[in-house]
Amino acid sequence: MDKSPVLRAEGITKRFPGVVANNRVNFDVHAGEIHALLGENGAGKSTLVKILYGFYQPDSGTISLDGRPTPIRSPREARGHGIGLVFQGFTLIPALTVAENVALFLSKLDWYISPKKLAAQIQEASRRYGLELEPKTPVWQLSVGQQQRVELLKLLLTRARVLIFDEPSKVLAPHEVDTLFGIFRDLRNDGYSLVFITHKLREALTCADRITVLRQGQVAGSLNAQDASEEKLVELMFGEPLKEVATRERGSKFGKPILELVDICTRAVGTTPALRQVSLTVHEGEIVGVAGVSGNGQRELGDVILGLIKPTTGKKIFLSQEATAWPPARMIGQGVAFVPEDPLAMAVVPWFSVLENVALLSPKRFSLYGGLGMAWDKARAVARAGFERLGLNPLPERARAASLSGGNLQRLVLVRELSRDYKLVVGLYPTRGLDVRSANAVRQAFLQARAAGKGVLLISEDLSELFALSDRIVVMLRGQIVGEVRPDQTSLTEVGRMMVGVGHG
Repeated sequence: MDKSPVLRAEGITKRFPGVVANNRVNFDVHAGEIHALLGENGAGKSTLVKILYGFYQPDSGTISLDGRPTPIRSPREARGHGIGLVFQGFTLIPALTVAENVALFLSKLDWYISPKKLAAQIQEASRRYGLELEPKTPVWQLSVGQQQRVELLKLLLTRARVLIFDEPSKVLAPHEVDTLFGIFRDLRNDGYSLVFITHKLREALTCADRITVLRQGQVAGSLNAQDASEEKLVELMFGEPLKEVATRERGSKFGKPILELVDICTRAVGTTPALRQVSLTVHEGEIVGVAGVSGNGQRELGDVILGLIKPTTGKKIFLSQEATAWPPARMIGQGVAFVPEDPLAMAVVPWFSVLENVALLSPKRFSLYGGLGMAWDKARAVARAGFERLGLNPLPERARAASLSGGNLQRLVLVRELSRDYKLVVGLYPTRGLDVRSANAVRQAFLQARAAGKGVLLISEDLSELFALSDRIVVMLRGQIVGEVRPDQTSLTEVGRMMVGVGHG
């Protein structure tokens, strides 16, 4: 590996209102290197890579390319210097083909684009790196993992040499992660420089050549992968060892049913799958896990429970009441807490502060003078108690939700939802994209809810998580429940086979 870095950032500092995202950060990447950027939620990782890409401008510090100071004032300038970034949210147009999406991204185009020449370039790159993409395929027909490869293909055809990925595994199924990291290694062997953000220690140790850890906006340490271990990385991330998640013996006797779904069916809309004859019960003091590859009806199941989707047939019963037609406000008011996979889009008001979002769903609880004022001290006390109960550092109460990292947004929603008077909590991929400490806090909170007699419906792609927490696991495939098992009576392999349809036609 060349000893001189291709890209170097020195003394990078970036502030947002109420937050110092990066504080004198030094970071570099070499040619032919995979460099993992690790850190807890809110440590400043996404801010740093967006500065490298020109999306943000640093308040101070310099960026150098090949040893020469090079200001990067925009993503366009970054691409001109051979730096590309794949965001967590893709920028593809579903109605267009792979080739058309690539063509729109190319900066230097002739007045006429030869479809045959472009298709040949796509096929060559696809073959070389195992992307498995056909130029004429409409993007809406691709899996999430394949769409991510289209984003990578766009960078390769613009001759980017530094490839940055912001949490690339967050949206992928386990087998897709293995495929992606295989692609990373092939790119490294061809001399590309790769940077990827991850919260998963094993991913960093397995795939990276070098690992840099950020903590509270500063570099806590940088290690060669062969010198790193999970224990060392945890110490750098948090400054202390992690507490184990307490568990209890699984039982078979639970309280009364809290939620009952009886033969629920919904309509398919676009690429949204229909639910077909879904029946499910969650009891008091029970965690029911829902396993399945993303896109097989799990999100729709959550939407039906919350009241965002009305079933075409079937019944929803909540606390012994017919609730099939209840709107979301009534479901929430009656005691459903909801922790979504995309809190910015589904659970917070982006321009509200942390404190305002905490009070959002319970205005009566915090109102004064008949609604003419708000008891902000009370809301502040609730928020602080919630963070303390979960063992998490409190968020800056005046910070706007839109300025928070995805993981900190999830922390905010978790604290708000579990600080209300609830009977059932529905977690839709609640630990996806969280650092290990925050993920453990979520799991511990769900175990505490179960111990307090609440019901928990946990939707997750992490089979180890489902096996560790669930009393029962149901498996969804193409909008149906195709199996129900007890974790202590089955195996990860058997559930994985059900998830991909082996033996279920």
